[in-house]
Amino acid sequence: QVQLVESGGGLVQAGGSLRLSCAASGRTFSNYAMGWFRQGPGKERGFVAAISRGNNTYYGDSVKGRFTISRDNAKNTVYLQMNNLKPEDTAVYYCAAAPRGYSTYEGSYNYWGQGTQVTVSS
Repeated sequence: QVQLVESGGGLVQAGGSLRLSCAASGRTFSNYAMGWFRQGPGKERGFVAAISRGNNTYYGDSVKGRFTISRDNAKNTVYLQMNNLKPEDTAVYYCAAAPRGYSTYEGSYNYWGQGTQVTVSS
């Protein structure tokens, strides 16, 4: 089992920045690819970013150039740095762990956090 706890969400004005953190416990963090997903009001949950065990990264089109995913295996933590936030980024953000390579597909991820709310005001 892997337990994931997100933090760092909040209310920010458009153009601002936030950094989300996801702390993992349980099995060896470095063995997992990690991803961030989000679910906005009235929307389905969708892919945001992912990072492989070897630190390769992949981003959804809507966040490329604004968001950066990173991981610190010594701290068992994955981060999502979000810059130039827009109102359409408003969502609950979830981190997830996948036992194989990183993926944009939710079904590849076995473990999920409880989510953290990000609200971007215009």
